[in-house]
Amino acid sequence: MDRLFLALGAISAFVSVAAGAFGAHALRARLAPELLVIFETGARYQMYHALGLVAVAWASSRWPGAVTSAAGWFLVAGTLLFSGSLYALTLSGVRALGAVTPFGGVAFLVGWALLAWSALRG
Repeated sequence: MDRLFLALGAISAFVSVAAGAFGAHALRARLAPELLVIFETGARYQMYHALGLVAVAWASSRWPGAVTSAAGWFLVAGTLLFSGSLYALTLSGVRALGAVTPFGGVAFLVGWALLAWSALRG
């Protein structure tokens, strides 16, 4: 699992950098400033949690098990729900997509809590 979470973290970091560059260059002239801030929040949180996946990869090699794996999957789900909903909201203009974002935030919190639990019980 450690290699999988490292790869997912690296891919997520790559997408985060690409999204940040896209936002800074291609979207700056096309989006209202408040929507650009929302897009940038998605990219920023994606990067934070990409680094979290790298931490999960390390933890998986040190303390393998279901709790560590669950931490990684919750961070992946959080990224898809949180950052994905913010990207979709800003690019589509559909404000209702913002209702998905808190579920991603909760998934992030669960992922970090599980990672801490894995480390403490390891």
